[in-house]
Amino acid sequence: MLQLPESKARMKTLVSVDESYELCRHLIAKYSTTFYLSTLLLSKEKRPAIWAIYAWCRRLDELVDGPASAITTPETLDLWEQQLESIFAGHPLDNFDVALVDTVQRFPMDIQPFRDMIAGQRMDLYRSRYETFEELYLYCYRVAGTVGLMSTAVMGLDTSNNTAPWYREQHPHNPTEEEIALGIAKQLTNILRDVGEDARRGRIYIPLEDLARFDYTEQDLFEGIVDDRWRSLMRFQIARARQFYRKAEKGISYLATDGRWPVWAALMHYSGILTVIERNDYNAFTKRAYVPQWRKLRSLPMAWMRSQVL
Repeated sequence: MLQLPESKARMKTLVSVDESYELCRHLIAKYSTTFYLSTLLLSKEKRPAIWAIYAWCRRLDELVDGPASAITTPETLDLWEQQLESIFAGHPLDNFDVALVDTVQRFPMDIQPFRDMIAGQRMDLYRSRYETFEELYLYCYRVAGTVGLMSTAVMGLDTSNNTAPWYREQHPHNPTEEEIALGIAKQLTNILRDVGEDARRGRIYIPLEDLARFDYTEQDLFEGIVDDRWRSLMRFQIARARQFYRKAEKGISYLATDGRWPVWAALMHYSGILTVIERNDYNAFTKRAYVPQWRKLRSLPMAWMRSQVL
């Protein structure tokens, strides 16, 4: 796909817009049941657009973390960025692109968050450690915080009362930080959930300064040692992730009314992973933390209520 010259790629017969959206829907249903469940709460108009954005992000992630990652090079990501430019120019090059071209046309959005996400994947090609949280934050913004910016273009913002003095007092700035915060929180959650899997690939995403703070070494992590040092380290990391979830909560009220319920649901489902890690006595090496489907479904009424009053 990525090696095809643009002229040849355009000669291919691509699927219809509806068929392309269905490809995107199938991809998200296969790889992210939690996120897929939350998208079903969106309107029929907005739901496919979120699928198209997710599919683009997922396929990009697969280049670095999927089965073909061994042959991914900076040049591969250069080609992916060229393909992105073609999408925003209205020229799909493969079947998945068709849906994203339609999404960009129906919900005008900035190309920069997409470029930033590619930059985040480039970081995974040459970095396997982060010395400080400031360094990790940049990575988290690029690979996950950007999704909030992409999605908000589809969700829309509630501007019905933004001319009233009381509204300006309660909403003194653009909600960009809150849009990004949920992605940061989810990525930090992923890091804690997948710490054992990442270690087996030689990667450590927990900042090295935090390991040193709790006298826990890289070798301890590679050996999967769960002791008081590790539990203290994990409690610290979980508390940080929850700070970002709380920040994200404050931003949901900025969204258009029909976008609040699915975002609340996604936030509650994902933050629940942290609770499972705690229940597993912080053993993220041999116990995978996940929220059961029945618990996700049971949380939907609460998510709906919060979307109405918060």
